[in-house]
Amino acid sequence: MAFDEYLGERIEGVLTKRKVSFEAKKMMGGLCFMVDDKMCVGVVKDQLMARINPDIYEESLQKEGCNEMNFTGRAMKGYVFLEPTALDNEEDLEYWVDLCLEFNPLAKSSKKKKK
Repeated sequence: MAFDEYLGERIEGVLTKRKVSFEAKKMMGGLCFMVDDKMCVGVVKDQLMARINPDIYEESLQKEGCNEMNFTGRAMKGYVFLEPTALDNEEDLEYWVDLCLEFNPLAKSSKKKKK
């Protein structure tokens, strides 16, 4: 499944501007940016996927263009999708990426799969 490569480039630009070390990985049909081996921010189809602090989750859902992330029929608290209209300008994109970067040090790393 295709994802918005331009949005991926924009996210990469913000991370580079912030001098953040990251790894871009294709997963879940999209592109995920890993920071400190943790899922931080990504692109799914034409939306930004943001991993934010669960403490601001409900408040964030009130912002225009912000929706709960729901892959399995159940919302994943702390993960939100942003519609393209919520990311029209660079300041909006930077706001959401910065929220992801702020939460990243507190986020739990997923368990490594044994090979």
